[in-house]
Amino acid sequence: MNRSELVAALADRAEVTRKDADAVLAAFAEVVGEVVAKGDEKVTIPGFLTFERTHRAARTARNPQTGE
Repeated sequence: MNRSELVAALADRAEVTRKDADAVLAAFAEVVGEVVAKGDEKVTIPGFLTFERTHRAARTARNPQTGE
């Protein structure tokens, strides 16, 4: 499912216009992005999903073309 399909499904379920559903989805993504970007907080919807920022240790990679 892509964004436009998700917006259409949300609009149908909530009985709102696609424009309104798209605005809500955009606002949701913006808020989640801002909270997660701070790195000190996570966004959780129990039983569904969790957004959180994690740090991973650096790793050594190899360029397959040069072998470096």
